[in-house]
Amino acid sequence: IMANAALPITPLQILWINMTTAVLLGLMLAFEPKEPGLMERQPRAPEQPILTKHLVFRICLVGVLLLAGAFGLFEWELMQGESLTRARTVAVNVFVCCELFYLFNCRSLRYSMFHVGLFSNLWVIFGAFAMIFLQVLFTYWPPMQALFGSEAIGLDEWLLIGAAGLTVYFMVGLEKLIWRRFN
Repeated sequence: IMANAALPITPLQILWINMTTAVLLGLMLAFEPKEPGLMERQPRAPEQPILTKHLVFRICLVGVLLLAGAFGLFEWELMQGESLTRARTVAVNVFVCCELFYLFNCRSLRYSMFHVGLFSNLWVIFGAFAMIFLQVLFTYWPPMQALFGSEAIGLDEWLLIGAAGLTVYFMVGLEKLIWRRFN
């Protein structure tokens, strides 16, 4: 706002992201079974904060990746001569896609989704498919387009959005691998 630049995501679109991802993605983690080896770990020291330095680093890493992906593709769309509405639609979809990929990484603080079992929590799968369905409506259904200021996007944009999501998945996976190796 202070730079007098167009906002990549409108307040109503932020509300959409927060409401849908909190319910369809975040809530599904409540049904996650305990991860393998949980009872063999040393207990957490009572004086240790819940948000450890490691978790703060993870939060910052994911935040930066989300920001870079959404703002980067927003600017890319504008540089390609696309409309502000289309660029915002891409930015919203980047946020949701990255959060969707991050959901599968959040199932364990230490291991990949393949280690804990891809289908060990069917609620996560349900939430992911429901989120994808709602994003398709957000992007292509005229009443949702009118309500949220979105616009249909093409396959090229979806490939870029998917690449942003995969980047989040692999960067967090790499961070887990490095953290496990040195701790």
